[in-house]
Amino acid sequence: MAKKAIGIDIGGTGIKGALVDVRTGTLLSERLRYATPEGGSPKEIAAVLRDLNSHLPKAAGLPVGICFPAVVKDGVTKSAANVSKEWIDLDADRLFEKELKRTVHVLNDADAAGLAEAKYGAAKNTKGLVVVVTLGTGIGTALIYNGKLIPNAELGHLEIDGVDYESKAAYLAKEREGLSWDQWAQRLQKYFGKLEAYLTPDLFIVGGGVSKEHEQFLPLLKLKTRIVPATNRNSAGILGAAYWAKKHTTD
Repeated sequence: MAKKAIGIDIGGTGIKGALVDVRTGTLLSERLRYATPEGGSPKEIAAVLRDLNSHLPKAAGLPVGICFPAVVKDGVTKSAANVSKEWIDLDADRLFEKELKRTVHVLNDADAAGLAEAKYGAAKNTKGLVVVVTLGTGIGTALIYNGKLIPNAELGHLEIDGVDYESKAAYLAKEREGLSWDQWAQRLQKYFGKLEAYLTPDLFIVGGGVSKEHEQFLPLLKLKTRIVPATNRNSAGILGAAYWAKKHTTD
């Protein structure tokens, strides 16, 4: 079988998917996007994935990787963010395999973004510890050590100044409070400073949609660790999920 897989990225507002060449990290089809059903119940999301999958070209028999905003252990979603609480302790692998009638592997969305950067992006061939941080509605994190994923790092929820600092440093907080780039960067400085003190990483990578405006805020941060924007941006979840599926599927 060719080195192809389907990657699907489930978010709180949108579900995106494409056919991927996992050797090169390139999309082999148009990136399809559907709205996430209001409430994000398992049954409704599974139905959207079935429809999305039916519109992908030459997808029959290929494994499917799905990234999801939750801690995922052995295909079971252990938490839920911006989707229904019905996902907690749900066997998501089994749900989607039943719906799509093919092999499915589910992983955390930030972990998928981290894998995409490790295999195809800013962390490719980087030795040591890489911390990938996605800034959006919340803060997602992925730890990559010598190219290998350490899964389910929920470091977006560090407690700083007595609060879950995601509520202060996520891009949503900037928008909600009308912060300037400089004001937001001060909060990011505090957040990344804590990560740096705890982990002493070799590289920070910043992802999420706001990473396309990295010149507005990354130069304002004063860190010992090199910090760079992600390169895969809106396709990161799709690429990382597809890679994960192919890696865990025997031809």
